[in-house]
Amino acid sequence: MTASAGGFETKANGTMQGFGEAARAYAASSGRRSVREQEAEVFRLVNAALRRGRDSGGTARVRALADVIRLWTAVLDLVGDPENALPPDLRAAIVSIGLAVRREAQLDDPDFDFLVSVNENIAAGLSASN
Repeated sequence: MTASAGGFETKANGTMQGFGEAARAYAASSGRRSVREQEAEVFRLVNAALRRGRDSGGTARVRALADVIRLWTAVLDLVGDPENALPPDLRAAIVSIGLAVRREAQLDDPDFDFLVSVNENIAAGLSASN
């Protein structure tokens, strides 16, 4: 017995055929991009979710806001690490931005344009650093 979802087949034993190929393809493509470009892509993906959430509302909105909060929580954890190699003034600026983004995302009626704009600027900065 098989079931198909998103191009993958789930066999009766619960294994997904095609997953390994997708993972190998992702690894190959991400290996050609710098870490900074991969980080920029994360911000772009969160922005795509924010735009969908802003436009459609409901569950997509809730998920997008949760994603942006998770992203910026991770960023804050990374720049807050004493062993982080970024200059202290840049780290402080990123912390300030991150706190503002998280605070905005937690409002009852967050400014999606602000959230998207901040993420776009961060993604552009990461891409320009290559």
